[in-house]
Amino acid sequence: MPPRIWFITGSDTQVGKTFLTVLLANHLERRRADFLAVKPFCSGDRSDAELIQQAQLGRLDLDAINPWHFPHPLTPSLAARKEGRRITLRQTLTFLRRASEATPKLLIEGAGGILSPLGVGFSARELIVGLDAIPLVVCPNRLGAINQSRLVFAALPKRSARRGHLILMDPASPDESTASNALVLAEHIPPARIHRVPWNPKAPSQKPSTPIRKALERLLA
Repeated sequence: MPPRIWFITGSDTQVGKTFLTVLLANHLERRRADFLAVKPFCSGDRSDAELIQQAQLGRLDLDAINPWHFPHPLTPSLAARKEGRRITLRQTLTFLRRASEATPKLLIEGAGGILSPLGVGFSARELIVGLDAIPLVVCPNRLGAINQSRLVFAALPKRSARRGHLILMDPASPDESTASNALVLAEHIPPARIHRVPWNPKAPSQKPSTPIRKALERLLA
């Protein structure tokens, strides 16, 4: 059986990608599933990769999770350029394919939004296509989520978009659109592929509630 690969991307930076990645990793740990989780690119610091390392109980060292990290908090391609480094699509796919060969289930967290430049001429979209990964698109469930979510799905090739899931991250302080965004988006994305997850900084380390557990199981089905 070929490995299952999920690629966690988003409508922007700081939307909850690491939150979801850690939530999924902890869920798989509780199920004693055979999996790995990686975050190829970090800019500014490696705190996201460190959280992913902790969620895997330290099975991988930090460089095996995050091979490319840069001190400047910029999109990875520009951060690499400032360091005189050049990261190619081929290099990145080679790393990710080797990771996938080591496990039947691989979680990959991207950096920034779906089209944020990660290296020379590529973004998360090219990685999703090259790996035939299932996109998990994280978007804050607030005013603007309908447009932002549709833009991400429109940016994906048709096969990837058909397989993709949308995770609406409910904010701590909902606005008037939070309750209705999923209903409107269901006119454009199959309702079974839309999931709402409440933001809770403690959630990844806690046993998930039944609705969240069911949502995670649907994402990983």
